[in-house]
Amino acid sequence: MNTKYHAIATTAAILFATILCSSLANAQSATPTPSPALLVLNKAENSLAIVDPATQKVVARIPTGEGPHEIAASSDGKLAVVTNYGAKDPGHSLSVMDLVAQKEIHRVDLGPLGRPHGVLFADGEFYFTAELNKLIARYDPATNNLDWLLGVGQNRTHMLVRTKYPNEYFTSNVDSGTVTAIEKSSDPSGWKETHIPVGKAVEGIDVSPDNKEVWVANAGDGTVSIIETASSKVIQTFDARTKHSNRLKFTPDGKFALISDPATGELAIVDAATRTITKMLNVGRAPGGILIVPDGSRAYIALAGDNAVAIIDLHKLELAGQIPTGQGPDGLAWAVRP
Repeated sequence: MNTKYHAIATTAAILFATILCSSLANAQSATPTPSPALLVLNKAENSLAIVDPATQKVVARIPTGEGPHEIAASSDGKLAVVTNYGAKDPGHSLSVMDLVAQKEIHRVDLGPLGRPHGVLFADGEFYFTAELNKLIARYDPATNNLDWLLGVGQNRTHMLVRTKYPNEYFTSNVDSGTVTAIEKSSDPSGWKETHIPVGKAVEGIDVSPDNKEVWVANAGDGTVSIIETASSKVIQTFDARTKHSNRLKFTPDGKFALISDPATGELAIVDAATRTITKMLNVGRAPGGILIVPDGSRAYIALAGDNAVAIIDLHKLELAGQIPTGQGPDGLAWAVRP
């Protein structure tokens, strides 16, 4: 063989072998997605971090669309859907994540639907809000299509929750200062909507574990409004001592409600029975998203100002540490594979 071509062939073979070995090493060193897994959206860097709760380490990062705000995982722990809210310009997409393969498998173009935000998984599909369009929509991962839309008609339809009943939903509508109760009915549209006035700039929302009440955090006036689900009426409003309530979540036993306040860096821990503040816990800078593990032993709080997630011991009601996750963490979810 010509010496020149022999040298080229040898160099090419070495390069190929190097790439192959590197690829194999990377494949072998990749950490599988744990079960359970803590899912953290880093909205300032457009990524999803998969965290192993046992080791408190990020095992994978997956790119998302711009400004990912909220995330929900499927009941089998294999898929997650991210709402890409956008930053300066409105977002118009969902990121569908394969949590096992640790990659985005679909970027769903929502067309005219803008600022997708709150999202939940129910009955095999993902329901989400679209703030600019004042509606909720449904995404079917089996067909990779939207298959249902319902107008709410309130300004900045933000977060979305569902009771144990399959066709009963509640949305928080920030700029209208309302919560909309949505339920199946004999109405020609098939749905009954009741707009319930609450406080100013309502954001956080959750259903009590017994499904009798919906609590909403009014970011604009530091109060919590309690809605009776049976009547769709406010039965009480109390002072939560917050400057800017962001998220509200119940512990699984219904004993406490946690409210994050990014303005003060505090977590308000509310006794749900007495509607009084048990503790104002300093958790870090700009707390937002809240996730409480199913056994109620701990909570995770996204700290956008610390680029980390705080760990809260719910038995002691104390800060138990932080997990660095990425820039500007916000939306959180829990993924468990059977």
